[in-house]
Amino acid sequence: MEGEKKKILIVDDDTFLLDMYAFKFSQNNFEVHTAPGGLQAIEKLKDNLNPDIIMMDIIMPEMDGFEMLEKINKENLSPSSIKIILSNKSQQADIERGNSLGASGYIVKANSTPQEVIEQVVDILSKKTVKTITN
Repeated sequence: MEGEKKKILIVDDDTFLLDMYAFKFSQNNFEVHTAPGGLQAIEKLKDNLNPDIIMMDIIMPEMDGFEMLEKINKENLSPSSIKIILSNKSQQADIERGNSLGASGYIVKANSTPQEVIEQVVDILSKKTVKTITN
């Protein structure tokens, strides 16, 4: 990916995964912001963080990823951000719910290496960028 760094907000309550993905994305020309849960992510968005991508887990305490997406939509927080779900929940109903809440991608953690996750995020980002330019 050439040019300016894309901003990504990674939201996951698993600190090991959060740190690992933060490290991997920072190595791949991303400006990384992290939050250990939905409530903290919402606060960062309310404090004017406007990431290009918000990547979130679904299963988190206090506020799960679906609730977080609902709140982001309801309060119109970071409307230009691309939302991507990164979860081990792989049921079709979960994928459909994510799509209905505006997620542009749904990546199953167990099926993807960290490098594949980055490649999928870059792919989703490039498709969205192309759509935005052509519309």
